[in-house]
Amino acid sequence: MRILFIRHGQTPANVLGALDTAHPGPGLTDLGHRQAQAIPEALADEEIEGLFVSTLIRTQLTAAPLAHHRNLDARVTDGLHEIGAGALEGFSDQRSQLTYLDTVFSWAAGDLSRPMPGGPDGHEFFGRFDSAVEFAAGEHEGAVAIVSHGAAIRTWAGARASNVDVDYAATHPLSNTGIVLVSGSFTDGWIVEEWDGDPVGGRELLDVAADDPTGEAIG
Repeated sequence: MRILFIRHGQTPANVLGALDTAHPGPGLTDLGHRQAQAIPEALADEEIEGLFVSTLIRTQLTAAPLAHHRNLDARVTDGLHEIGAGALEGFSDQRSQLTYLDTVFSWAAGDLSRPMPGGPDGHEFFGRFDSAVEFAAGEHEGAVAIVSHGAAIRTWAGARASNVDVDYAATHPLSNTGIVLVSGSFTDGWIVEEWDGDPVGGRELLDVAADDPTGEAIG
């Protein structure tokens, strides 16, 4: 099974560095829409049988051009949404950003009982994200695309892929519409075949000035 995890396009919160994880969430910036429009051509050589998105609007807007181009239904799937920021919601200061990232990457390292301040713990995240991935993988025999979120994709890959650890996930960025391609299954295990942290349409769609905590590398 091959899964292309695609991070959503840029949002206003990504520009400001704000932890914006609540439903339904913001839409896309003008750049975010251009990033989304570039996806179909960039993935022209990929045989994609199914397309799944989270319950947050930004993933649905990002998937729309690909869905139209491939004549696919973008299936809204509970469990694929971003990791809730809890008491840190809406904050953009560096301390809040680092607390959020340190918490989610501690889950990838195995400390599932550590809670996000005022929010979920790792058991909750992996329980619902694993279930959503298993559902998407079970719907098709070929490759599927899942449009999800920066922290969620990086945390899941850092924990579930046998050839990528939490340090790799934490130090490798995933910009808006960056892709993590995995193959395998929950039975046989997962491996990361490709981690392309740049926008799928090319670096000309990268906003280097944005303060984007869930997609940036930490060290």
